[in-house]
Amino acid sequence: MTGTEADFKTVTDLVVGLLAGVDDERIAAPTPCEDYTVGHLLDHMLGLALAFTAAARGEHGPHNDAPPAAPSPTPPQDWRPLLEARLQVLADAWAAPGAWEGDATAGGVTFPAAIMGLVALNEVAVHGWDLAAATGQPYELDPATVDLLTGFVGQDADDQAAREGIYGPPVTPAPDATPQDRLIALTGRDPKWSR
Repeated sequence: MTGTEADFKTVTDLVVGLLAGVDDERIAAPTPCEDYTVGHLLDHMLGLALAFTAAARGEHGPHNDAPPAAPSPTPPQDWRPLLEARLQVLADAWAAPGAWEGDATAGGVTFPAAIMGLVALNEVAVHGWDLAAATGQPYELDPATVDLLTGFVGQDADDQAAREGIYGPPVTPAPDATPQDRLIALTGRDPKWSR
């Protein structure tokens, strides 16, 4: 499976399915993302959806030409419908003809679109796991996406300088870890993290 065959909608639908299960009282609760509460995570996801949608469309502007602003600990009051809508638009943007061709810019960085699409997919998939873990919800990515992202994230697993500011050092997974747990461990997260 190549990036251009990635099924964004499967991942965005999975994340959207978590939103109703996020208790407003948990907004200040911790997540597997160090220094991010649930509120920070939701606000970050709202922003990344805009940035990577612009990237897929080959656009330039305030959402993707500069590094992302630090997320707010308090997402907008209408964050549920807003995030659902933005994730649906994101999936549609990467499914559009030509989205994976040429160059794409997000966070002030330009990569080939075929790489940027994988960055976007990984951001949504892994932050979806963060949200599920922080709110005590089940989360299971489809095997094809896990395989694709494991290859993508794992390509620089031994080069922490290349990962700086993106991931922490990989965590050693348990011998009986699932493929998804191995992916999460590659991103520097503990697959057994719980709230």
